[in-house]
Amino acid sequence: MKKYLMLMALLPSVALAQSQFTENRVGDVVFINNTGGQKLGYSSKSGVKILTVDGKAFKDLNKNGKLDKYEDWRLPVDVRARDLASQMSVEQIAGLMLYSRHQMIPTMPVGPFAGLYNGKSFTESGAAAYDLSDQQKAFLKDDNVRHVLITSVQSPEVAAKWNNNAQAYVESLGLGIPANNSSDPRHGTVANAEFNAGAGGAISMWPGSLGLAATFDPSVTLNFGKIAGQEYRALGIATALSPQVDIATDPRWNRFSGTFGENPQLAADMARAYVDGFQTSTGNNEIANGWGYVSVNAMVKHWPGGGAGEGGRDAHYGFGKYAVYPGNNFDQHLIPFTQGAFKLNGKTGMASAVMPYYTISYNQDKKNHENVANNYNKYIITDLLRNKYKYDGVVCTDWLVTGDETVVNSFLSGKSWGVEKLTVAQRHYKILMAGVDQFGGNNDMKPVLEAYQMGVKEHGEKFMRARFEQSALRLLRNVFRTGLFENPYLDPQVTKSTVGKPEFMDAGYQAQLKSIVMLKNKGGVLPLQAGKTVYVPKKFTPAGKNFLGIPHPEKTEYPVNMDIVKKYFKVTENPDEADYALVFIESPIGHGGYNEEDAKNGGNGYLPVSLQYGAYKAETARATSIAGGDPLEKFTNRSYKDKTETSTNVTDLAMVNDTYAKMKGRPVIVSININNPMVMAEFEKQASAIIGDFGVQGQASLDILTGKAEPSALLPLQMPVNMKTVEAQYEDVPHDMKCYTDSEGHVYDFGYGLNWKGVIKDARTTKYVKALPKM
Repeated sequence: MKKYLMLMALLPSVALAQSQFTENRVGDVVFINNTGGQKLGYSSKSGVKILTVDGKAFKDLNKNGKLDKYEDWRLPVDVRARDLASQMSVEQIAGLMLYSRHQMIPTMPVGPFAGLYNGKSFTESGAAAYDLSDQQKAFLKDDNVRHVLITSVQSPEVAAKWNNNAQAYVESLGLGIPANNSSDPRHGTVANAEFNAGAGGAISMWPGSLGLAATFDPSVTLNFGKIAGQEYRALGIATALSPQVDIATDPRWNRFSGTFGENPQLAADMARAYVDGFQTSTGNNEIANGWGYVSVNAMVKHWPGGGAGEGGRDAHYGFGKYAVYPGNNFDQHLIPFTQGAFKLNGKTGMASAVMPYYTISYNQDKKNHENVANNYNKYIITDLLRNKYKYDGVVCTDWLVTGDETVVNSFLSGKSWGVEKLTVAQRHYKILMAGVDQFGGNNDMKPVLEAYQMGVKEHGEKFMRARFEQSALRLLRNVFRTGLFENPYLDPQVTKSTVGKPEFMDAGYQAQLKSIVMLKNKGGVLPLQAGKTVYVPKKFTPAGKNFLGIPHPEKTEYPVNMDIVKKYFKVTENPDEADYALVFIESPIGHGGYNEEDAKNGGNGYLPVSLQYGAYKAETARATSIAGGDPLEKFTNRSYKDKTETSTNVTDLAMVNDTYAKMKGRPVIVSININNPMVMAEFEKQASAIIGDFGVQGQASLDILTGKAEPSALLPLQMPVNMKTVEAQYEDVPHDMKCYTDSEGHVYDFGYGLNWKGVIKDARTTKYVKALPKM
C-alpha cells in the first residue's frame, strides 16, 4: 500500500514532465512551444515525429526513434554540429558545400536562371508562385544542396510559403538538414516611389552602402542591420551575402557604389555596425551568445579587398581579372575586415562568413608566389585569413569561379582566373586545399566528389574525411545558431505584417535624408521656396545592355515622379515660365574598360574607364600595364594609352547645359545620383546648387531641396579635378587625387559637405580624418 501511495504521488510530476510543451498548427506546419525551452516547427507531411525527453519536445529529424546529439537543442552548437557532421556521408557534405545559383520565385521561363514546373513553364504549368521548380527539387534532393540564393520574390507572403515548402521538402530527406536561404542586398530604393509615413511597403527602402557611409554615422548602419535582419528572417532568409567592405581605392571601379567608400577606418566602422545589426538577437529572440531567431549570418566580402582592379576594371570579367598594388598598399585593404567585421561590439564576435573576390591579387602571395584568384590562393586564405587573423568561420567562393572562361567580356562566363588550364574538378580540389569551405553558384556535387577522391589519392581517406568534416562543422554552425534546426518555418501572416511595416519604412526614409550631400549652394539659393514654378527636363537614355548583356531600348522620360514634384511646386514645360530648373542626372556611365569591336578590329580591346561625360583621351595612361595575360588573349599588355572613351549617358551633360541656356540666368539646381567619383568641372559652374545622393527616393531629394530636412551628409569619396589625376593615382591607395574646387572655393574632398550654415565641421569630420596616402 505504501508503494502504491508513493507511485500515485509521483504520477502528477510524471504527467507534468510529459506535457511541458503546447502545439498549434498553421496549415501543414505544426509549431511547438517548449516551456522554458526552444520553439519548434515541423511539417506534418515530412515524416518527422516528436520525441519527448524530460518533458520537453524534440524533433526526430533522422527518424531513428531516438534523440541524437544534433537534435538536442539543450546542447552547445559545436557539440551538435560535430555530431551531425560525423553522421553525414561524403555526398551529403559535398552538397552542404554547394551554394545554389540565383533562384527567382517563381522562376522565369527563359534566360540564365530559367526553371520549369512539371516540365512546363510557370505560366503553362498551373503551379502556384510558391511551388518548388523541377530544378530546385533536383538540386535539393539529388545534389544535397542546403544553401539557396534567392533573388526576386513575387511578394513577402509568396516568399514565406515558398520557404515553408522548401523546408518541408528537405526535412523529409535524409538527416533533415534545413535550408539556409540567402540574399544579396535587397533594401535598395525605388526612385519614383512615394513615401507615406503611415503606409507600409514591399520592404523597407534604404540608401545604398555609399549612402550609409555618407552619413558618417555607424549607428544609422547598425539600425539598418537590425531592421533588415528582421525582414530577412520574415522572408525565410538566414544569410546575407553582404556587406561589401572593400575600400574603393580606385575611383573607376564599377562596384564602388556597393562599398562604404575609400576610407579604411570609416569602412571598418560601418562594417562592424552592419554585421552587428544583422547577426545580433536579444531578449526572447536570443538562443545563445547573441545568436537567435532574428539573427542573419553576414557574409562579408570581398577578402582581401577587390577595389584595386587595374585601370578600375572589374574582375567579374576576364578583362578585369587583376588587382594591382603600385602603392604597395595591400595591408590597408584588410582593415575593414580585421578591424571591423572581425571585431564586433556585439556578442556574436565576428562575421560568420567571408567571400573572397574574383581578382588575382597580383604579386601579393609572399609565400608560394602564385598569381591565382583569391579563391584559389592558399596564402591569401589559409596563411593570412585563417592563421594570421584567426578566422574560423565559413569561407565561400564568389559565384562561378570554377567554371570555364568562354569569353573575356561576359558576366556569365566562368571566372577561374589563373587556373584556367585545370579541370573543373581540379579547381574544386585546389580551392578546398586553399582552405575554402563552399562553392558559390554551383548546384552540382559531382566535381566536389571528384575533388574528394583526388584528396584521398594524395593524402588518404582519413585526411580527406577530416577535411570535409572541418568545413561541415563551419557550415552547420551557422545553421544551428540561427535556430533553423528547431524552427525554419514561417507564418505568412506574420511575414506580411513584418516586412515593410510603417516604422521600418520610416526608418529607411530618414536614413535616406541623412545620406544626401549638398555640394553647392551659391548665394543660399537652397532651400527652395515651395509653391514656386519649376521646369524639369526629360532625360534621354540611349539604347544599351545591362550587366548580363540583355539589351534595353532607348527612352525619353521624366527622371523623377512628377506627381510627387507637383506636391512641392507648380510645374511648367516652358523654361521661360520657371523660377527654377530641377535637373536630375546620374554620374557618368562607361563601358567597363573594354570594347569588343576594338578587339575584333585588331586592337587589344582595352579602353579607359572615364569619370567624365564627354570624350576623354587617355594621353597620360600607362604605356605598359602592370598585369596581363589570359588564355583567350595573345598579348599581356592591357594598356589603353591614347584611346578615347565617351560615357553612354553623355546626354546628361547636354541636359544640364541646355537647361542652363534655356533658364537665362535663373537658378539651375542639379541632383546627381552618384555611383562613382566624377569630374565636376564639366557642368558645375552652370549649376546654382548641387546635391548628390547614393540611391534614394526622388521624394527625399525634394525634401532636402525644399528645406523639409537639412542636409547633413559628407562625401565618402574624392571628386577628382580631372581625368589626369585619375590616371596618376594608384589603384590601391585611397585619398591620392587632387580634388575639384568649385566656383565658391569649396574643395570636393573626402569628408566635405554643406548644411544651411555652410561647410560642415563636426565630430564626424574630426574622427574620420583623411588618411595620408602611402606613396
